[in-house]
Amino acid sequence: MTATDARPAPSGSQVRAATRATYAAFIGSGFAFASWASRIPQVRTPLDLGPSELGLVLLSIAAGSVVALPASGPLIARFGSRRTVISTAVLLAAAVALVAVGSQVGVLPLVVGLFLMGVANGAWDVAMNVQAAVVERLLGRAVMSRFHAGFSLGTVVGAGVGAAMVALDVSVLAHLLAVAVLVGVAVPLAVRDFVPDVHDDGTRDGAPAPRDSALRAWREPRTLLIGVFVLAFAFAEGAANDWISVALIDGHDTSAVVGTLGYAVFLVAMTAVRWVGPALLERWGRVPMVRALAVLSVAGLLLFVFGGHPAVAFAGALLWGAGASLGFPVGMSAAADDPARSAGRVSVVASIGYCAFLGGPPLIGVLGQSVGVLQALTVVAVLLAVATAIAGALRPPPGQLPSRGCEALRSGPTRRTGPGPVRIDP
Repeated sequence: MTATDARPAPSGSQVRAATRATYAAFIGSGFAFASWASRIPQVRTPLDLGPSELGLVLLSIAAGSVVALPASGPLIARFGSRRTVISTAVLLAAAVALVAVGSQVGVLPLVVGLFLMGVANGAWDVAMNVQAAVVERLLGRAVMSRFHAGFSLGTVVGAGVGAAMVALDVSVLAHLLAVAVLVGVAVPLAVRDFVPDVHDDGTRDGAPAPRDSALRAWREPRTLLIGVFVLAFAFAEGAANDWISVALIDGHDTSAVVGTLGYAVFLVAMTAVRWVGPALLERWGRVPMVRALAVLSVAGLLLFVFGGHPAVAFAGALLWGAGASLGFPVGMSAAADDPARSAGRVSVVASIGYCAFLGGPPLIGVLGQSVGVLQALTVVAVLLAVATAIAGALRPPPGQLPSRGCEALRSGPTRRTGPGPVRIDP
């Protein structure tokens, strides 16, 4: 690395622009995915897909993500998070357009489009989390959870627009083509303000990472433990996404509307706590905070399952969502503590964590066939207990400041050195 290869540390205005760009990446990702998800019923009907056939079609998204997630670490280390998000946003836009066409033409283009969506979404997810960790480090504040709240906001907007399109009788083709154009143009323009994936010395995108850092991360005990921790919280979130409404309807004998409202309570609680997460993490630190939230989530889950009344179940859903909110973003921050190896480690943690979204729904479904969906959800409590036990892995390695600086903020004041990023005194 020569002197000409280095870039100066980002200025305050550049960091603020990167913060806005990172929000745009998270919101755009959530908006694109929810836009497709909101039209699944209108895609299923004209193609005459039964439940099992639709399940196989939807599996193509998961297959694409499984392919992309392990490969995303080396890709980001080579090209940087900015180029990766730009490229994957364009790919995802093309995939959404293909899905739109497939919804009218046939299953084959639909499956190909969904597979490419999974590929693009997997790499995009890792890249935007790498950039979010960089921004956290420059700000010296625990803002990762707010970026994930931005993703939740994007899903709400995407689902709301989708519902409006259904109400206005806008075709799937027209709706998803418009989404493809919007995402393919707006996101690449917004993320041009990403800062380089930097070392503390300001070196440029990806350059500091050892060539084998992505592969080496799979052999690091701490990284693997963080992955298992994220998997547990992802399972808690994914189980709620897939089964809260069904459990309320089948287990608590509520109407479909009440079931949907119960899921909405979970989402609102999760989004709210993610938004206030920075203050909580800076006040209490990573490990105590996530352990307390895991206990809160288990308490909410038990209320939901054994409360015996829909009102108690709603209170349980509220606590469940609040408690499950910070595990995923905090795990991503912990994986990125060392900026030189953040791409590979975030890729590994995301790959392990996403197994929960792939394996969780069928596991709950199989258990639900035997004991009922409501009782099957208790498996979430077991995984959260495991997460509580291994949460100590979230502490930064010896001599390494946390990527978001929350523990460092508790032990010393912050100061700004020149026009560049916030520096944290040990």
